[in-house]
Amino acid sequence: MPQTPWNDSYQLHGNIAQTIELSLDEGQSMWASKGALICYDDSIEWSLEIPGNSLSRMLSGEGLTMTRVTAKRPGAKVVLGANDTGKIAAWDLSWGPVTCTPGAFLAAVGGVQIDVTAARRAGAAFFGGAGLLLQKISGRGLVFIHGKGDFIQRDLAAGERLLVSTGNLAAYGSEVDYGVVGVGGLFKMLFAREGVFMTQLTGPGRVLLQTLKRVHV
Repeated sequence: MPQTPWNDSYQLHGNIAQTIELSLDEGQSMWASKGALICYDDSIEWSLEIPGNSLSRMLSGEGLTMTRVTAKRPGAKVVLGANDTGKIAAWDLSWGPVTCTPGAFLAAVGGVQIDVTAARRAGAAFFGGAGLLLQKISGRGLVFIHGKGDFIQRDLAAGERLLVSTGNLAAYGSEVDYGVVGVGGLFKMLFAREGVFMTQLTGPGRVLLQTLKRVHV
């Protein structure tokens, strides 16, 4: 991972359901998903705020507000978790913006911008399993992503394609093209338990998969 001012500010704990402990400088703020707070020092304050466009956030299904955490003294600590089994991965925004599927975004620290972006292809929006609107995080800093089960990381070359079962995609780089393709064959559609469509990811860019499916409703 590239060395940034934020790389030494956090520690991951646990195996089955990982948590993340962050140490913040005085006056430093960060974003966290609602319900992610586990515990924090008495010098931590938090509030509910709206990042980005309020209308698009309501339509995305991620909720209108997020938790804004601020430290009131140097070294104030906060512990976050996803209230679900799985791992936490750090995405350094020096790699480029990241798009998170619903439920995958946990927190972000640094000079980040949190927006809602639409799936580029209609098929991906309706049949890709993640919905029409996804969270896109850009800027400078670290984004913490929660994946159910374990993570599989793939770095796709330009034009390289990866087929992923619906519900196993956690996050991907902004240059990755996200679409869907049919599994093909009536027998496979009816009896393979993979559904009718597979998510197709085309490089270049980094992809984070989760080994346990996340069901989006």
